[in-house]
This record gives sequence, C-alpha cells and structure tokens, in this order.
Amino acid sequence: MFDKLMEAQQKAGEVKNRLDAITVTGTAEGGKITVTANGNKVVQSVTIEDAFFKDADKEELEELLAIAINKAMEQADNVSQSEMAAMTKEMFGGMGGLF
Repeated sequence: MFDKLMEAQQKAGEVKNRLDAITVTGTAEGGKITVTANGNKVVQSVTIEDAFFKDADKEELEELLAIAINKAMEQADNVSQSEMAAMTKEMFGGMGGLF
C-alpha cells in the first residue's frame, strides 16, 4: 500500500509538471483582452490592446478582464481534469470506473 501511495505522489508531481508546461488562454471583447495561464491556474500574462485600453472606462475594463480570467481558468480546469483522469486511468486502468 505504501508503494501505491509513493507511486501516486510521483504521478501527481509528473502531472503538475505537465500542467506547468501547458498554456491556456481566455479572451474577451473579441480578443482585445487576452489572459494567458498555465494548466495549474497560474496567470502568466495579461494583454490589452492599446486602442481598447485608451477608449475603455475602468468599469468596462475590470468586467472584461474578469471574463477573460474566468475563461482561462475554465480551460485550465478542463486540462487539469483531463490530465488527472489520464493519470488515474494509467494507475488503476484495470479497475473499471471505480476511481
């Protein structure tokens, strides 16, 4: 049992490393705001088009930035779930849908 626990910890570390290398993006207002994050939900960058930034008011900018961040986090969630499912299947493949 201890061996399985150690294996699970090792696999979780591998998944974290893979997720660190995966890039996801969220956009708002047709790409005028772009948020880039990794699969571990760490925001890497925020890009706002200059023309949009000059014309947007504070409230609009905050709202659209939240939308872009939430989209990036949703994508990161999807990627993370897929990676975890693959790891679980690899570890417990013969166990059917129990895990």
